[in-house]
Parts: sequence; structure tokens; C-alpha cells
Amino acid sequence: MNSESSIQQLLTQVTRLLDQDAPLIDIYSDLESVILDLFSAERLSIFQRRRQHQDLVARFKTGTETVEIKVPISPMSVAGYVALSQKSLIVSDPYNKELLTSIHPRLQFNQHFDKSNNFKTRNILCLPILNAGVLMGVIQIINKGASNSSEEFNDGDLKLAHELTQILGNKFRYELGGTNNPFDYLVHKNKLEQKSLDELIESSAETKTLIQRLISEHRISENHIGSALSVHYQVPYISFLPEKYHIFQSDSKLNESYLKRNHVAVIADANDNPIVLMVEPNNAALLMEIESALGIDVYEIAVGLPNHIFQYLGGNAGNTPGEMNEILDEMTISTEEDDEHTDELSDDAPAIVRLVSRILHDAKRLNASDIHIDPEKNAPTRVRMRVDGVCRDINQVPNSHHSAVIARIKIMANLNIAEKRIPQDGKLAFKASGQLVEVRVASVPTVAGEGVVMRLLASGGAMPIEKMNLAQSNLERLESMIKKPHGILLVVGPTGSGKTTTLHAILGYLNTPEKKIWTAEDPVEITQPGLQQVQVSPKIGFTFANALRAFLRADPDIILIGEMRDKETAHAGVEASLTGHLVLSTLHTNSAPETITRLLDLGLDPVNFSDACVGILAQRLIRTLCKSCKEQYTASPDEEAFIRRQYGEAYIGELNLESPLILNRSKGCDDCGRTGYKGRTGVHELLGMTPELRSLVYKEGSVSEMKQQAMQDGMRTLVQDAIFKVIKGDTDIAQVQIISGVE
Repeated sequence: MNSESSIQQLLTQVTRLLDQDAPLIDIYSDLESVILDLFSAERLSIFQRRRQHQDLVARFKTGTETVEIKVPISPMSVAGYVALSQKSLIVSDPYNKELLTSIHPRLQFNQHFDKSNNFKTRNILCLPILNAGVLMGVIQIINKGASNSSEEFNDGDLKLAHELTQILGNKFRYELGGTNNPFDYLVHKNKLEQKSLDELIESSAETKTLIQRLISEHRISENHIGSALSVHYQVPYISFLPEKYHIFQSDSKLNESYLKRNHVAVIADANDNPIVLMVEPNNAALLMEIESALGIDVYEIAVGLPNHIFQYLGGNAGNTPGEMNEILDEMTISTEEDDEHTDELSDDAPAIVRLVSRILHDAKRLNASDIHIDPEKNAPTRVRMRVDGVCRDINQVPNSHHSAVIARIKIMANLNIAEKRIPQDGKLAFKASGQLVEVRVASVPTVAGEGVVMRLLASGGAMPIEKMNLAQSNLERLESMIKKPHGILLVVGPTGSGKTTTLHAILGYLNTPEKKIWTAEDPVEITQPGLQQVQVSPKIGFTFANALRAFLRADPDIILIGEMRDKETAHAGVEASLTGHLVLSTLHTNSAPETITRLLDLGLDPVNFSDACVGILAQRLIRTLCKSCKEQYTASPDEEAFIRRQYGEAYIGELNLESPLILNRSKGCDDCGRTGYKGRTGVHELLGMTPELRSLVYKEGSVSEMKQQAMQDGMRTLVQDAIFKVIKGDTDIAQVQIISGVE
């Protein structure tokens, strides 16, 4: 054990290091050696709580690389449990399962790190890093004494560690930009005088009363109060938004009176991810109770105002207006009036026919891409729609009428209504505003009954290439690539990223009387006059590769192959491009440079492929700001720094950033369902094959080498293009963060 004087010297050294105006990661290595000396320990991890997230992240620098370890705030790990419970913990033997279970029934120790690094964790000292009662992070100190020592952490180490976490807490609070009091942010934003706030705090017994007085006596808006709570507690603020959030369905033991008494609502977003909404999210004991009752490992935490929490618990959020309510009322009355049919309405009952028709028309009106009819056991059937890439709860159908709704859809799609044990696929069509809309239908048997997913196929002709929102440099480079008489152009990205739309925009540009164009697709969604379009059918052996070989005997100039999903198709595509044809196709890869290595891994000859390839266009779809409620604002220093960091200092000059930097955001209105977003646009990454890049492909260079060369040749990444669209005013930084994976 270090002497008292050496302990104070080491703590002073820690304080001095943290007082430097530098991020924690930059001083981590120096800090690590001091703390390990302080405790005579072998290893250290400092986890920061990510702002607006329910997890912890530890970052380590190894040379120039930064390694990240992410841990959910849950009992599934030692650090996660300490963060959730906000209790300090000494684990004398992490391999002792009985010891872990005695602390928490689901507490586990992840042995992966030990196994992969030939290391043995003997004991752990783990503490929460708190500041003003708010969790900032977790410190984990491993193995007391030398590697062959039998020493264990003791109460003296625990006391010393508490002193250390107080010093660290001040540093974390400074880094995260939080406040010492839940409502300090209101003073900072000149919404309230400090004196008035002090008087309110002194005379208000609880947070709920204080919030009510801020609204009624000081006329401060709910959004401003929510923002203040969000900054203090370091979690998102969620108001009452029934279009975006609904009560989370679970078999939990939480009753409504308990939730109301504690000002808690367990809600879920459009993707059914659970969120615990609390007035005081730093109440660790309450959170542990809720976590235990819910029986789930992964969830978000958010702060809400008491009246909004009561509105969620009161629950009319799922109700639907107008005609849909009338139809559902009619269905209920029909079953009540006729005792013989109390369990079910027939599939041709007027109310069922109108209900399915209303669902289809609502989907078209909302510009939804998919409709989900999801059965639930002993609960109403949920009708959800994917709008702008995000699933939304639209309405509910009584459980007793689920089978009739499914049967009606299956009849419209010419499916077998008697067969409920296997998945079925079909198509239906309906007219909306005089326009025929085709719908692909897939039925899937589940334990709760048959579920149906309907995909609304793109109707109308091809989008003009100039409407694709390509950056000017990308548009010019793409046009020069597709004007080449032969070669192969690939459009890549995940499912639902708009690859088909892009390919048909390119074909629309190339579609002239002197060009013969063949397409093989699965399915044919967009039709264009002048194109010979073929639908492949793998079930009968008519594959993309077979279609391609048939096209080569049919005098083509341009060939579109829906997807290069196997070596045979990829090889045939390359051969076709080398024999004087322009070949367009798609692939499911994440980036343009990665596509090259994927195709080479499929067994393509590097020389042939590099000669054939004229370009690779990677793309994603991001949500665009609602034009009805879009407004300009001055970017914060953090936002400007994020833009510069993500775009890269070497290229930032291209954006001609003004000072101050003006960005756009949307506050949410009726037009966008209070989401702030309406519609989507593409972000693009266009790689052109140059002699320098071709030589790298010959050598089968790494993805990073190809990316570096492609960027020198003019390629800009998906993230850079997304930032360009932020500056342009199409979208916001939150969408860039989704593309980049950086918060």
C-alpha cells in the first residue's frame, strides 16, 4: 500500500492531468499509469456514459488507432451493473458464478477479453463516476498487486477510489457540458433569473411542483424545461408525441398506479425499442426495480414532464381519427348485434372490405413503402406503416377480426386462404386518385396467427437523373461514365437504399431510339417505354445469369441485371461488358471501395474486372427536413467541429463554409407528424476507375488503400456527401450521425 504522502502526490498528479485543456482520450495513457500506481493494480478501464445513450464506452489509443469497447447499462456486465445501480462494487473472483448471482441474478462476467489476451482477471474494483447525482461514467480497476499476487481490493482502496471518482466526475461533467442543477440551463438561456430559481428550489418540495410553477408562474415553455432536464441528466427529452411513441407492450408486473405514483411510463418508438420515461432519470433504485419487472436487457432512458407521462399512461395515443374509427366501431357493433358471429366477421363483410381498402389508401396517402399487419396474442392486431424508412403505429384492429382481415388481403392477392401453415407470396393492385398501385404481399405464419407484410411498389416512370439530388461533381462524373459504350457500372448499398430507382434514372437518361436496352429484374417495379424488361424466376431456373446469357443473343447495347448475387452472374456480367456492352447492376455492400474486394472474393479475375469497371456508386437514403417547419439557426461550436472532423480538414475548403455557420432544423408540425422530417433523399459515394486505382486492383490492394486512391481521384464518401446536404439545407446533423455511426 502506498504511504499517505505518496497517495496525495498521485491524486494531485491526477488533478493536474485532468486540468489540462485536452479530451480524456488524449491524456488517458498518462492518467492510466498514475491510477495504476495509486492502487498497485494491473489494468484500468474508464467508461464514459455516451450522451443521449443508454450505454458506456471506453476508448483506448493504440498507436494512431483508437479502440472502443461499448457496454450496455444493464446487469449483464460488472461495469453495466455498477452504472445501473450506481453502487460501488468489489468482486473478489469474477469467475465465481455464485458470487455474481448473489450480487444480481443476471450479473455476468465476460471472459472474452481474458481469453483473447491471455490474461486472468483475479479481482475487480468498480465504481460509478457521479456528479451532481448524475451518472457520468464508470471506473473499473483490475487485479490488485503483481500478476502472481493473492492480494485483494479492500475498504481502504474503496475509500480512495471514491475520492478519485469525485475528481473524475468534475472532469466528465465539464467534458459533457452538463449542469449542476436540473434547471441551471434555464438561467444560462436567460429564461429565468438565478435568484428566482433559488427561491423556487427552496420553496418547492419536489421536482413535479417546481416544474408546474416554472410553467404557471414564470411562463417557461415545456420544451425549454425539457431541454434543461435533458442537459442535466444527459438523456434525451421526450414530450407527448403519440405519432412517434406508444406504450410498450410487455408481460411486466408494473401496474398503472405504481407508474403514476413514481412518474414513470415505459414507452416504445416506431421500431418497438423500449424507453423508460422518467421525471428523475438519476433515481437508480427506481430504475433497478423497473428493469427487474420489465425483464428486458436493452432499453433507453429518457426524461419527461409529469403531465406528458400521465398522458402516455392515460392512453388514447393509438386511436385513429375519422373514417377509420367509424369502420372499427361498425365492426364492433356488427359482432354485438349477431350472437352467431360474435367471434369473427367474414372476409367479405362490408366493414372488413372497407377497412382493408382504408389501410391501403392511407398507406398511399402517407407515401408508405410497406404495411405491416402484425398479430398479437390476446391483444389487438397492430397495423404499422414504414414511412421515410421508419415504422409507425397507425391503428389497431380487434383481435377477433384479425383472421377476416388477413383472409380479405389473401383473396385480393390470389393466395390460398385455407393454407395458414406456410408462407405465401402474391400481388394485388388498387386504384388511388385514378392511379393503379401495385402491391407485393407476403403472408407469414407466426405463433400469434398469420402476419402480412405488403410492399407498395414504385409506380410511374423513371425519376429524371437531375432529380436524384446528386452533388454537381458526382452528376458530371456519373454522366461521363454512363456515356461510355461498354463497361460495367455497379450501384451498391443495403436493401431499401434506392438502388433500383437510381438504375432506372440512369436508364431513363440513356434510353434513346438508337439504343437497345434489356433489363432482368426481380420483380419489375418501374416500367419505361423503349425498354425490354424481363422478370426472372429462380423457382423455374430462370436466373439472372440465364437471363444475361439470353440477352447477349438478342443484340443489346445496354443490359441491366437486377443483382450480382453469385459468382456465375458476376462473371457473366464482366464478360458481357468486355465484349462491347454497357452493363448495369447492383450489389449489397457498404461502400464503393469495399465492393471491389467483395467481387474479387467471389473469384473474379482482378485484371478483367478492373478493365471492365467504369464506376461504382454507393448510396443510402436519409430523411429530409420538413419544408413546412424548417428554420435556420447558427451552428454551435460542437456542431461546426463535428462537420469539420467528419468532412476532413484536407477537403473542408470545398464547402466554402461561412462564419457564422448557418444550418437548418425542423421543430415538427402537423405536415410531418411532429417528426421534423418529410421525405428522403440519397447520399452518394461515386468511385471512378482510374489508371492508379486499376493498378491497385491488379495487386488486390486493401480497402483502405483503394479508398485513399479513390478520394485522390475525386470520390467523396457517403458521410462527406451527407454533410454537403446538411450545409445545403436538405437535412440535419442527426442524419449524418446515422450514416457515420458517430454520436
